[in-house]
Amino acid sequence: MSSAAGSRVVVTGATGNVGTSVVRLLSEDPAVRSVRGLARRTPEWSPPRTEWSAVDIASDQANLAERFEGADAVVHLAWAFQPTHDPAATWRTNVLGGIRVFEAVAAARVPVLVHASSVGAYSPGPKDRAVDESWPTHGWPDAAYCREKAYLERTLDVFERDHPEVRVVRMRPAFLFKWQSASEQRRIFGGRFLPGPLARPELMPFLPDIPGLRVQALHTDDAAEAYRLAVTTHSARGAFNLAADPPLDAGVLGELLGSRPVRLPRAAARSAIAAAWGLHLLPASPHLFDAVLRLPLMDCGRAHTELGWQPRRTATEVLQEFLDGLQKGAGMETEPMRGRKVG
Repeated sequence: MSSAAGSRVVVTGATGNVGTSVVRLLSEDPAVRSVRGLARRTPEWSPPRTEWSAVDIASDQANLAERFEGADAVVHLAWAFQPTHDPAATWRTNVLGGIRVFEAVAAARVPVLVHASSVGAYSPGPKDRAVDESWPTHGWPDAAYCREKAYLERTLDVFERDHPEVRVVRMRPAFLFKWQSASEQRRIFGGRFLPGPLARPELMPFLPDIPGLRVQALHTDDAAEAYRLAVTTHSARGAFNLAADPPLDAGVLGELLGSRPVRLPRAAARSAIAAAWGLHLLPASPHLFDAVLRLPLMDCGRAHTELGWQPRRTATEVLQEFLDGLQKGAGMETEPMRGRKVG
C-alpha cells in the first residue's frame, strides 16, 4: 500500500452524512495537502486544510472541470434522496449530475475517481449467505434509489472503458449511520414531524418481524476510512463492499432494544407504508421497502484484504449510537445535518 504525498482531493456532497466524515478524515491525513468540499450551501463547519465551494451539480451551469482542475482525486458523494414523489427530480441530481461529475473528471484529467455506489445497486440476492462484488448490479427497478445507483454503475462501466487512465473505485456500503446524522436521516426516511424521542426501548415492547427484513449496517466514520484508503492506496480500483457484523434482523434488534419480535406479514407492512407515503406522511416509499427486502448480504473480504480496512464498530453499536442521536436531536453545523429535535 502506498499513498500520494501532498495530494489535493475534491469531495462532492461534502456536507452530508458521508461527506462530513470523509472530509474530516482526509483533512487529518498528512498525505493529503488540501480538501475542497463542494455542496449546495457552504457550511459554518470547516476542518483544517479545507476550502468550500457552493455548487449544485443538478442545476449549476458552472464548469465542474474548473473546480476539479489540479485535483489528484475526486470523491463523488453528492446524492438526493428526496422528493420521493418526483423521481425525475432525483434523476436530475443523482444520474445526470453524476454523469456531469464523471465527464468533468475526464476533462480535468483527474487521475482518481472514487464513486459512492451502494448495496442498493445490487440485484435481489440471498439473506442466508454473503455475496462478493461480482454479484449483478441491476438494482430493484421499481425503486428510484436502486434504479439510479444501478444506472451509474453502467455509466461507470463505459467511463472505465473510455478512460483507462483514470483509476476508478466504486464503494458499495451498507446502510450508514452515526450520531450526528440522526436528525438528517429522521427527516429523510421518517419525515420532519416524526418525534425522535419516540426511539426509546421502553416505548417499543414489540418489534415487527417482517420476512426478508435482514440488512447490514456500518458506522459512517468506518465507511469514510475506506474512502480515505481508496484515495491513498494506488493499487485500489474496482468495487468494494463495506459492512459491519452482525446482520440486523428482528432477533438482533429485539435483543438490543429489549423488545419481543412479533411476526408481521410483508403485505401488511407494505400496505401501511404505501398508505402513509401516498398521504405524504412518510418520505420513504413502499418501493424502497420492496427493495430492502430483496437486498443481498455482502461479503467484505476484498476491502479487508486489498484496502487493509476493518470496521471499528459492530452493527449493533452503530444502531445504538444512532438511536441515542435520534432521542437527542443530534446534528452538525452543516445545512443537511443540522440537528432539529421534534416532540
